[in-house]
This record gives sequence, C-alpha cells and structure tokens, in this order.
Amino acid sequence: MTGATGTIGRHIVSSLDEAGRRVRALVRDPAGAALPEGVEVVRGDLSSPGTLEAALRDVESVYLMWPGIAVDPRVVEVIARHAERVVYLSTDVADLADGEPATSYHQEIERLIRKSGLSWTFLRAIDFATNTLGWADQVRQGVVRWPYGQASRSLIHERDIADVAVRVLTSPGHDGARYVITGPESITHAEQVRIIGEAVGRQVRWEDLPVEVARRQLTAAWGNAAFVDARLRAWGSFVESPERVTDTVERVLGKPARTFRSWTEEHADDFR
Repeated sequence: MTGATGTIGRHIVSSLDEAGRRVRALVRDPAGAALPEGVEVVRGDLSSPGTLEAALRDVESVYLMWPGIAVDPRVVEVIARHAERVVYLSTDVADLADGEPATSYHQEIERLIRKSGLSWTFLRAIDFATNTLGWADQVRQGVVRWPYGQASRSLIHERDIADVAVRVLTSPGHDGARYVITGPESITHAEQVRIIGEAVGRQVRWEDLPVEVARRQLTAAWGNAAFVDARLRAWGSFVESPERVTDTVERVLGKPARTFRSWTEEHADDFR
C-alpha cells in the first residue's frame, strides 16, 4: 500500500496487521517508517515508477493515495501488471464523460484506473477533519480568523476513511463503487471552532476574515492562486448550501460515522 506513514495510512496498516493480513508498505524512507513489526516495508516512490516493480510482486490489492505530484500514467500501468484491484483515495469529484478534460489530478488518476483493466473502488472523501489543525496556532491565541464562518462542512474523521478502506480491501462486493464518504453532520466553520475550544477547555472566538484578505494570505501561504480561488468559492457556496452529508460510512461499516466532536476530543492535545 501507498501512503502507509500518513494520517490515514497508518490506521489502515495497523488494522490490516491486527487482522492478520499480510501488508507490504511502500515508503520513501524505510528506516523512518516506524510501522508495526509484522509489516513488510519496501523502498519506493510514486514519482519514480521504476521503483514500484519489486514492491508490487505477488500483490493482490493496492491501496493508492496520490501525494499531489504530477500524474504519471506509468504508475497505474505498473500496478495493473501486478495487482488485481486498486482502492483509490480520491475526493468528491464528478465522473468524466469520454473526451472531457480532467480538472484535477484525482480525475486524471480515476480515468487511468478505469481504463487499466483493474478492478477498482474509489473512496471519494469530501474533506478531512484533520485540516482544521491548520487553525491550531490561532486556537492557542483564542481567536480564529478565517473566511466564511457560516460555511457548513461535513468533515470526516480519518479513522472512518481508514475503516472503510480496510473493509473494501478485505471483503467482496465493492468493485466499481464510487463511495462518497463524509462525516455524519454538516457544521459551520464557526461552530467547529467553538467545539474545538470546548475540547481544549478554552473559549475560542471566531472572527470572519474578509475574502480578499484571505485570498492574499492563503495565496502567500499555499503558493497556488487557482487552488485558493477554488477553495474560497467552495466555502462561499457552503454558506447557502451546506456541504452534503452521506450515509456511506454507516452503510459500508454498519455503524455511524464518527462525529466532529469525537475527533476534537481525540486531537485536543494538538490544539493546546
């Protein structure tokens, strides 16, 4: 699997290992991976497809997390030569018609996978609760300044993504599925900040940041003006139309998705 040392990947690796499944983890630095003892750790890099051949030998299923680098079709080609199926962590993207240009690397990879001959499942996670860790410094100061305080988001706990991935990797009936996975409720930015404050035992105030100020600050921080504009448009749309909530996690796992409050309680120390 790829992304084994990441926020989601570590949960997937641990769950598969605890269930007695053989796991091979592709990492750039095996010495620093710090994965469970029973996990086979191999060196490789998605930016260098030639390094994947040995890692994929005798592999049946692949969990693929793309790190945001330029898409190289050879990665999917190598996977298709060795594995039978792939579970790809995508995002909430629209399906492409034949010939329609991709607007994101997720769409590019989904299209490559669909044409590869592999059995596949796409996990389209809308957005992660872990992204609110970007507010941690402001939380410590007692006020979060961000645009669109009334934008309602359906953030998902990383462990729910991992649990769905494990279920899909280890059970039949998911081939060709496009699972849009979200948290169980849609909560405004301002309410998220209040809940974080309660988890850390501190009153935290929300302050709406003017959109143009946010655009300048985020472009300077993220270095991608087009991405910033896309994020601002999306957040603005969630003021009038809350981000959608799906029951996919409950349908796949047989239990409700974890709440944002439960996530903040688990991560309270990260905000202190």
